[in-house]
Amino acid sequence: MNEIEPAVHFDRMNKVVEELLKGNSATQIATSTGFSRKEVLEFIDEWKGVVHNDSNIRDRAREAISGADQHYAMLIKEAWKTVEDADTQGQLSVKAAALKLIADIETKRIAMLQSVGVLENTQIASQIAETERKQEILVGILKETTASCPKCKMEVAKRLSQITGIVESVIIESEVV
Repeated sequence: MNEIEPAVHFDRMNKVVEELLKGNSATQIATSTGFSRKEVLEFIDEWKGVVHNDSNIRDRAREAISGADQHYAMLIKEAWKTVEDADTQGQLSVKAAALKLIADIETKRIAMLQSVGVLENTQIASQIAETERKQEILVGILKETTASCPKCKMEVAKRLSQITGIVESVIIESEVV
């Protein structure tokens, strides 16, 4: 094997991985690259093996996946704002389209994470669980801290709902005179 053959091999594998990270299926990748579906699947398997065995690549892959995941989260957050605006203005067709968009984005997000094997990784699953646990603690702290200020409580609840996508409940206490 001469020196050019490994370079060509890795260039081909990179083309496949680029398409994989865009969310394309093996069949779509084969069509766009001109490789056979079997070759595409072999490149994907080889890439996963390389990624799992090289700590630098794993770190870079985590960063790339995290960036893409954050991008999806931002798109979902913006779509939820559209849902809220459409709901306020009584635009049911816009609301329905935005909800469908959210579902589509979530589907693509999950597909991306599954295609790179993230959802199978228990370490990342535990990191996600830990992040969710910390988010619950922070929400609790914010609610407790703003409990004595009705105006603050409303503002914090509004902002939390923008982040979480869940309408936060607010108990308004009235003074009896």
